[in-house]
Amino acid sequence: MLTLLGLMAALVIDSGRRQLAAVKVESAARRLGTLLEHSRERAEDRRQPLDLPLHGEDGLEARVLEGDSSLRLHHSLPSQLRFTANGLAIDGGTVVIGSAGTDLRRCLVMSPPLGIVRVGRYHGDPGALASDACLPDASL
Repeated sequence: MLTLLGLMAALVIDSGRRQLAAVKVESAARRLGTLLEHSRERAEDRRQPLDLPLHGEDGLEARVLEGDSSLRLHHSLPSQLRFTANGLAIDGGTVVIGSAGTDLRRCLVMSPPLGIVRVGRYHGDPGALASDACLPDASL
């Protein structure tokens, strides 16, 4: 009886960890989409070009991952994303966000010049990023 209770507890804990990992991936993907959109809007509102660095303390990676070492970010973005004074995106690329403990890999594809971001579920090898592997997800 005690063994059965222990097994049930382990299953519940594992399920909770998987759900938490998936929530972290979803949250990071939302942060990324919001940061990209706000950067584009800021350039347009100020009527000045804007460069958004990818690395560093204030970089896109640090702001998306928020110091969470369980999250993984793979991308084909340049070292700086650039937006024109009228809010057009000069750069684009594909980003895949995953986490230990879940099979969920959320993807975002940013396309110049409008900076349109397509969000979906990644169905490819994150080491070989391909925008066509970022497929629509009915759960979004």
